[in-house]
Amino acid sequence: MADKIVIMLLNVDLKRLGSLGAPFFQATIAAVMDLEVEVYFAGPSTRLLIKGFADVIHPGSAREKSVYSFMQDAHEAGARFYACTGAMEENGLTLENAIPEMDGVRGGAAFISEVIESNVVTLTY
Repeated sequence: MADKIVIMLLNVDLKRLGSLGAPFFQATIAAVMDLEVEVYFAGPSTRLLIKGFADVIHPGSAREKSVYSFMQDAHEAGARFYACTGAMEENGLTLENAIPEMDGVRGGAAFISEVIESNVVTLTY
């Protein structure tokens, strides 16, 4: 049985807001189940790590909870958030404008190192 979940946000469409809550909801559930959780933000998803970006978008039409709120829930439960090194500049993310929940910057080698471990399950969005 796996004891770690690695989530890659690479293909999420920032214009299809309904799809943005699920990865963080699932990260929260996994962390609450005492699994180690890492979320990697690559491509356009790195914009979610910019202060002020995710707190004004909502995954549901009722607009009850922002994407940032879902992200905070996951982080508070223990999920760690990592920005892709190569995607930061292209998407306007800097260490200075990053949300406080961003735990660091990691490249492709770090991601691959994690997902090849036998105790790891990888989810991609």
